[in-house]
Amino acid sequence: MDSTRQLKIARQIQKDLGEIFQLRGMAAYHGAMITVSEVRISPDLSVAKIFLSIFPSDKSADVIAKIEHENKTLRTELGKKVRHQLRIVPELHFIVDETLDKLEHIDELLQKGSEFTEL
Repeated sequence: MDSTRQLKIARQIQKDLGEIFQLRGMAAYHGAMITVSEVRISPDLSVAKIFLSIFPSDKSADVIAKIEHENKTLRTELGKKVRHQLRIVPELHFIVDETLDKLEHIDELLQKGSEFTEL
């Protein structure tokens, strides 16, 4: 169970990283649209797991590789935004959020299933 402080910091990091990705634009990430879908922060506030939803999903490997390459720069930019809220900027770990892909797959399966029941 996350504490109130963890939840507040996670929301702030989610908002600020979303703004950073938005300012950089889609061209910086191979034309992919990036959404920060969730942030989970450790109890000691030193590590943040950032879940990213990437569209189109076939570019996710390239985008994550580029983001990992820019991890230090992103952490610095985040630090400038949260410097009044946090003493230490957490270490950032980026993870692809595949929830939307799984939902699409389930929807496809359900549509195929409804075709068979109509026969």
